[in-house]
Amino acid sequence: STYKLLTKDVEKSFNCGYLFLQKIYYSLGLHNLCKTISSRHLFEYDLNDILSKLVYTRILYPSSKLAANRQAASFLEKPSFELHDIYRALSVLAKESDFIQAELYKNSQNVIERRKDILYYDCTNYFFELEEADELRRYGKSKQHQPLPLVGMGLFMDYDGIPLAFDIYPGNKSEQPTLKPLEKKIIKDYGLEQVIVCTDAGLSSKTNRKFNDLSIGGERVRSFITTQSVKQLPAYLKDFSLAASDWHLLGDSRTYNIDELDENEYYDKIFYKDRWIKEDLSGRKMREGAKPLEQHLIVSFSFKYKNYQRKIRQGQIDRAQELIKSGRYKQRPKNQNDPHRFIARNVMTEDGEACTKEIPYLNTDMIAEEEKYDGFYAVCTNLDEVGVDQIIRINKKRWEIEECFRIMKTEFKARPVYLRREDRIKAHFLTCFLALFIFRILEKKLDEKYTCERIIKTLREMTMYRPGEKLGYLPSYTRTDLTDALHEVAGFRTDYEILTDISMKRVIRDTKKK
Repeated sequence: STYKLLTKDVEKSFNCGYLFLQKIYYSLGLHNLCKTISSRHLFEYDLNDILSKLVYTRILYPSSKLAANRQAASFLEKPSFELHDIYRALSVLAKESDFIQAELYKNSQNVIERRKDILYYDCTNYFFELEEADELRRYGKSKQHQPLPLVGMGLFMDYDGIPLAFDIYPGNKSEQPTLKPLEKKIIKDYGLEQVIVCTDAGLSSKTNRKFNDLSIGGERVRSFITTQSVKQLPAYLKDFSLAASDWHLLGDSRTYNIDELDENEYYDKIFYKDRWIKEDLSGRKMREGAKPLEQHLIVSFSFKYKNYQRKIRQGQIDRAQELIKSGRYKQRPKNQNDPHRFIARNVMTEDGEACTKEIPYLNTDMIAEEEKYDGFYAVCTNLDEVGVDQIIRINKKRWEIEECFRIMKTEFKARPVYLRREDRIKAHFLTCFLALFIFRILEKKLDEKYTCERIIKTLREMTMYRPGEKLGYLPSYTRTDLTDALHEVAGFRTDYEILTDISMKRVIRDTKKK
């Protein structure tokens, strides 16, 4: 026969999408950090090779460390390590996590412009595929409603959505005490001088607000902007917030009564009212001699937001009615969005006698109470020289930290976690943090024109075919506007019809130039 069989165990197809991540990895000096760490420890494996491959596979082929080791073999550059080396390296990376984060921040300022004045902080948790809890992995309230041990993660992000620092904590611990120690650490390690810290209501305890209320020599050093639940305000401030009169539009000196407005005409407008307050927002009486925390309360109202909230709630009401009809309504509400909260039970007859049968019904009083707050949104801040428009603009960027968590959980599959040792768990989250760091920089360099999903899919599908020794590489992916943009920001090209072995070596070398 004239047909020649393929040679066994010889790979012909290689991923080259990782090269665009590698370009950023090396520009951040992570290879030099690995060199410094290696000089402090006695081991023979190549730490830089392990860390870089763990980061690239976390973005392109997120899975277990075993699978990452296998997937790394599909890259143009073969891994130099074995699986057992990965686990040993994780223990070293855990010890050096704070050093890596601090140095990475310093190095990143040479790669992309970073604002140092506005920080965003939020927390989430990750579940583990194991039955027994331990010191770190604890049973707690899962944000994914999983009845499994959890680890919490606190994350600081800058104004542009690029991570700053993270830490992990036991899954049964409250989020609120996690802010101060991590903020202190990054202020010290990163040399930050004046910061505004933005959080959601769940992290805006009185202690955290007071910590971020610091002036030295008349100059404000630490400030806060935090979302504030209108429902939890003291009665007089709740009345002020919900009153229909005295609303403003930015850049407009008139006042408006929102009950008298045509909803269609003002559908996309955001109204606001504000006032300074000195009282304790918890509603509790302050101790004698205690200094009140002065805060600027800004309440906004939007017809668009009001309709959005009503639409979401109507879906929950419909679900509650289905549960009543089917009789599957036994459980208690799991969270504030659970439709079970709208189901009430009658356990007495009209004559006051005990019922032999529980009668469920839709709690219209609770629905009406919730509807009172539709369209309203509040923030509190101690900034006194910043306009309302700027405060609203800063707070609106808070969605980007939620996007960071979404990318880590959904695209990078940071959960569930299968590792057992605490140090290796911390190192796992470090590799997820580094993957997010590099990916967000790539997004910025692409001018945020493409979705996260599309970028990852494109990088994953960028493969090269090598027909044989010294025959070069043939791109086997589709050239698109996105692949053109990737090549443009990276400064090299892999999309010629044929790349010789020498050309490909030059491309790989270019990705490792700082």
